[in-house]
Amino acid sequence: MNARVWVVILVAAVGSYIVLAGVRGWAFLDSGTVVGAMLGVSVLVVPAVGAWLVWREVAFGRQLQKLGGILGDRGDLPVDDFPRTPSGRVELVAAQEWFELEKVRVEADPEDWAGWYRLGLAYDAARDRTRAREAMREAIRLAKMPGQPLH
Repeated sequence: MNARVWVVILVAAVGSYIVLAGVRGWAFLDSGTVVGAMLGVSVLVVPAVGAWLVWREVAFGRQLQKLGGILGDRGDLPVDDFPRTPSGRVELVAAQEWFELEKVRVEADPEDWAGWYRLGLAYDAARDRTRAREAMREAIRLAKMPGQPLH
């Protein structure tokens, strides 16, 4: 299935959960007891945090999609001709070599959001999701500066 379909399913599921939890939370708040009110608040807080997390991830994905589209239009995305494992992942040695190239590009121009975006892709291929997300967040931060695509 397409990633957008999964996002829609996830958002719909969280939305349904929020509505159901909201109804139950309000019923607890309306119970007239201290324990009921405390349960009501906790039943309302948990889905609110979940909704915020889902919103944050969807916004992150949309911003990355926009930046990726800009790089694609420029012809500045890496050509995906990397050797792959049987599972479809980029072979680790090739991913690490690509990472080293992108790291040098970012060190040469640390204010270039496109370099950080490509570095994030390289981190992801090298199986370092945490640093990949950090690099992508940096790309978004730089792209939000005046005169940049997300500003």
